[in-house]
Amino acid sequence: MKIGKSITPLSPSTSTSRGFTLLEIVIVLGIIAVILGGSIAVVGKLGDGAKLQRVTSDFNTITSAISTYKINAGTAPTTQQGLQALVVKPASTPIPKRWVQLAKSVPLDPWQNEYIYRFPGKKDPSDFELISKGPDTQEGTEDDLSSQD
Repeated sequence: MKIGKSITPLSPSTSTSRGFTLLEIVIVLGIIAVILGGSIAVVGKLGDGAKLQRVTSDFNTITSAISTYKINAGTAPTTQQGLQALVVKPASTPIPKRWVQLAKSVPLDPWQNEYIYRFPGKKDPSDFELISKGPDTQEGTEDDLSSQD
């Protein structure tokens, strides 16, 4: 009498295929690549919208700092003093009577350029204007963003 089972190899005609073929794997990888490519393109377009939102947010933050500067100094910084007047006390006239550092540094726009500051502004001479050169980083082109728009 035999104890245990005997091991007999299965013949090729009775075995079932349990793996994936190379062709099936290549097709699945191709589908994944198409899906990833489409999602990367969509996310890239969303990045531009996020940069525009950041410019708006920066305009609001800088406007708030300049408003505080105006309360302390009696007037907004001149174009010559620029946004640097929020970081370092201006040495040129008008020198503010009461000055407080309102920023650690002048922020850069999302395209790594300094914001342009004008007082008086071009569109509204009674107020200051902040400008971002936009994605092309050239001043005076259609993609420029202004706080007076």
